[in-house]
Amino acid sequence: MPQSLSNILVHIIFSTKERFPFLKDPAVRAQLHSYMAGILIDENCPGLLVGGAHDHTHILSQLGRTSCVADLVKNTKRSSSIWVKDLDPSLHQFGWQKGYGAFRSGSRRWSRSKTTSGVRIDIIDAFRSKTSSGNFFAGIKSISMNGACRTN
Repeated sequence: MPQSLSNILVHIIFSTKERFPFLKDPAVRAQLHSYMAGILIDENCPGLLVGGAHDHTHILSQLGRTSCVADLVKNTKRSSSIWVKDLDPSLHQFGWQKGYGAFRSGSRRWSRSKTTSGVRIDIIDAFRSKTSSGNFFAGIKSISMNGACRTN
């Protein structure tokens, strides 16, 4: 029986509009990250780690076999932006920047990013520790920077 298999981990990064610190409230940020994890599941691209800071988000997701990075980012941004505005009327100007970064990442790199109990950690901690040594992007190749995609 024919089958198609895929195991591609993608690290996606995008910022709030004009890098404005819309996500200063840790409770709102945590709820947003949980909501985004649900979007990823709905898109058949389960999020392994979702986190970030007051002005940007990091997602480590398994890319679905028939998924396109550009569509995944577009749907995640659109749905989460609507959700944030509904959650808190004071965030009515919330939005995401138009661009994003998406990078392929090896699974061995991220097996160390989980606690021994399997509980997800905030991804920003993993990035801080990697970037402080200056070697986080070593060995990571770009998947898409211009939004172009092709699916079969």
